[in-house]
Amino acid sequence: MLEIQIISACLGVAVGFVLALTGAGGAMIAIPLLVSFFNISIYQATPIALLAVLSAAAVGALQGLFNKKVRYKAALLMAISGFVLAPFGVKLAEKLPNQVLSIALISTLLLICVRSWQHANRQNIDDGQLNSLPACMLNPVTAKLFWTASCTKQLIATGGISGLLSGLLGLGGGFLIVPSLNKISNFNHATVVATTLTTVCLISLSSISSHIQSSTFNWSLAIPFATTTTLTMLISTKVIAEKIPKHLCNQGFSILCLIAAIYLALSLLS
Repeated sequence: MLEIQIISACLGVAVGFVLALTGAGGAMIAIPLLVSFFNISIYQATPIALLAVLSAAAVGALQGLFNKKVRYKAALLMAISGFVLAPFGVKLAEKLPNQVLSIALISTLLLICVRSWQHANRQNIDDGQLNSLPACMLNPVTAKLFWTASCTKQLIATGGISGLLSGLLGLGGGFLIVPSLNKISNFNHATVVATTLTTVCLISLSSISSHIQSSTFNWSLAIPFATTTTLTMLISTKVIAEKIPKHLCNQGFSILCLIAAIYLALSLLS
């Protein structure tokens, strides 16, 4: 048992390092690692990955709240819709065969691989595409959000999809929320990240509680994994991540997603 917990802690170190470099992609790597090293199904690995995501996101969310970077009303709106759909994702994952979940995760990994690589190579393209105002606008004088119907609908949709994927595949949702907020709002980067982490933290709580109720939570694996993930993320962010260009981080994450997708595909075929 101790050997298994040590392996779990070591895997947490790897995921924490990825979280520090990418800010939102740790769960993408966590599931394939857990499935590979412990020979468990995606459904069994999901709550373990989610606890690590929850722990790491909570730290970032608290920092964002302390620095007054979180748009807490927007985060709560997304989290509420995520709360509603996350249990449905858990129930769906419980009923689906592991092969189907594997295909869904492989497809998601490949999609994120392509998007991360494209984002790394076009950082300046979006600057020239702001032909219309985003749906969610901050008042430059009061710094308060203009609540329009379009903004509300898009925040609800973003949170709902993130919640569904969180429950279904154990993905925190940051990979979806960050680009969505960048597209539909005029939030600065720090606000986008802080608001995303707050939303991910709340949605993960809903997914984890559903897994606990269905008795699929392996605490002996989850606790060391989540602990080392969070500690490594904090240390790596301070020591390493801030010194590496963002486009290299995105390219590295893209390659990791591709490797994870290939491994899961080979495992599925074997």
